[in-house]
Amino acid sequence: MLIDTHCHLDAPEFDQDREAVAQAALAAGVQCIVIPAVERNNFATVKQLRDQYQHCVMALGIHPLFVDRAQPQDLQVLEQQIAEEVEAGGIVAVGEIGLDFFIEDYDREQQEFYFIEQLKLARRYDLPVLLHVRRSVDAVLKQVRRFKVRGIAHAFNGSQQQAEAFIKLGFKLGFGGAMTYERALKIRKLAEVLPLEAIVLETDAPDIPPEWLGHHGRNSPDQLWKIAEVLAEIRKENIAQIAAITTKNAIDILPKLADLCTPPHVLL
Repeated sequence: MLIDTHCHLDAPEFDQDREAVAQAALAAGVQCIVIPAVERNNFATVKQLRDQYQHCVMALGIHPLFVDRAQPQDLQVLEQQIAEEVEAGGIVAVGEIGLDFFIEDYDREQQEFYFIEQLKLARRYDLPVLLHVRRSVDAVLKQVRRFKVRGIAHAFNGSQQQAEAFIKLGFKLGFGGAMTYERALKIRKLAEVLPLEAIVLETDAPDIPPEWLGHHGRNSPDQLWKIAEVLAEIRKENIAQIAAITTKNAIDILPKLADLCTPPHVLL
């Protein structure tokens, strides 16, 4: 069994067949799907999916590429909802949050404001974080060191030195569809040499489709087993071991998974 630690099942790309996608994931051995919010306007949708599907859990946060649509009062709403969900035991992380320096001229100061405020919330409520780190690894590392949080560096694509810095801070690194492309030499090398105990699996569906779906294909959580098989091939390890350890890694870093959607036997 596997855990998809990052999947935007709420995305409009799934509006026509979301039920089928969710059930296909279960049939493919994906026992749990983490759905991170990206802005205040989709908090309710993410909650509804968490309630609708027993194998789905949620994180709440404001994505760095949505800060231009955010208002400071959104942080108050976010804190209120986090507080309610922490009390009810219904949230696994603060996310998706972070920084994105890929798009030139996108307001970095505004991104950093929302990122820092959400790191404060993660620390205040003792929650892990789901980090967006595109072209911003060092800047993200600076802030997570400052606030002493833990979590997952989603879709990791930094250097080995940066990976080791995250691992030293107690983070897990998310690997998914990008790793399946043979020309993705840097990511594949990281997948090979990093400790397996530092790796979690993800799809980022509907984005980052694996090689067999093509760059313009729609990714989905049922692809996670084939992604895991690629990791096994890269590391020359048994797929059962890959599945067991990456699942354990996900539970270790997102401990609420053990209560919300994980069969007891995977904890052994």
